[in-house]
Amino acid sequence: MQLDPRTVLVPVDLQQAFDAAPWPRRNNPELDTKVAALLRAWRASGRPIIHVRHDSVMPESTLRPGEPGNAFRPAAVPLAGEPVVPKSVNCAFIGTDLDLQLRRLQATSIVTFGVSTDMCVSTTVRVAANLGYRTIIVEDCCACFDLTGRDGTTIPAETIHAAHLATLGFEFCEVADAARIEAALA
Repeated sequence: MQLDPRTVLVPVDLQQAFDAAPWPRRNNPELDTKVAALLRAWRASGRPIIHVRHDSVMPESTLRPGEPGNAFRPAAVPLAGEPVVPKSVNCAFIGTDLDLQLRRLQATSIVTFGVSTDMCVSTTVRVAANLGYRTIIVEDCCACFDLTGRDGTTIPAETIHAAHLATLGFEFCEVADAARIEAALA
């Protein structure tokens, strides 16, 4: 895999709220380890990072500013000088200046990951592709949750994760694991 030097890393919603109720069981228990390693490798390469944080406007949300769950996961805390784009909907491009920041960096590509694969990450990937960015999703740095189907049965997070990666990879992005991205940076 080749990464253009103008590729920007865009971690999405790596926040503490996702480890507690009301959020259901999530897949990928190695999320924090994989994210921390990828962030270290990316930072060592000197390439830019733009973090995305969900700042919910819903009064009962665990992702609302001021709530403990709004904080970044310890493995994903931005360093000084790394911009943070706050959003209040499921797409990192809607109502934010993410596209403007990427264009100012003359970004050609983004590498993205986060929580959850099927919601905010998926929506961000789709819009990034529609805006013309080469988009790569890091599959083992994403996680999603068990969900209840219309028939009342639980759809395992692993199934949801795999289905969304397949859909995204079919039309909107490349799918890679963290080791492949790290190797491309070396």
